[in-house]
Amino acid sequence: MLITRLRNGDSTALRELYHQEERRAFAVAFRVVGDVAVAQDAVQEAFVQLWERADRIALDGGRLESLLMTIVRRRALDLARRRQRAPRPLPDAELMQRVDETAAALLERVEEDLAAGVLRRELQAALSSLPLEQRIVVDHAYFGGLTLREIAGRERLPLGTVKSRLRLAMTKLSQAMSRQGMR
Repeated sequence: MLITRLRNGDSTALRELYHQEERRAFAVAFRVVGDVAVAQDAVQEAFVQLWERADRIALDGGRLESLLMTIVRRRALDLARRRQRAPRPLPDAELMQRVDETAAALLERVEEDLAAGVLRRELQAALSSLPLEQRIVVDHAYFGGLTLREIAGRERLPLGTVKSRLRLAMTKLSQAMSRQGMR
């Protein structure tokens, strides 16, 4: 069995697995990244990761090939995210400027009142009152540091949906904070 041989450090088992699954692994990676070179890198990194961690693999009734495809997909997603991190202008600059100004104002106020904790509690209550899908987008954007495109990719949503959810969330947060007498 390949998994046992891999766990024992048998490099021929890795070679066999590579020859057996190379095309399928490449197809999975290419679907994610859409670039031949990046897909090849993802496949290579996945096999290296599988080899380096072979002694810790627990299939629990699953198949080694399925685990490999999961690793390939994750490596491809990681590589695609790294490529997307290159600075690009946001498509809707006017909307994002308003959102950024609102967020900056809220964050300035949070920093000022952090010692007392009043604003923090109010902001947490306002965030908690948001619908889950809006809260997730705000969390990724302002606390996770993700770009809108990264959020869209991570949540598997269209970019326009992410923008709409963020705009609605910021409007609701602004209204909630205004009701509390804070700008």
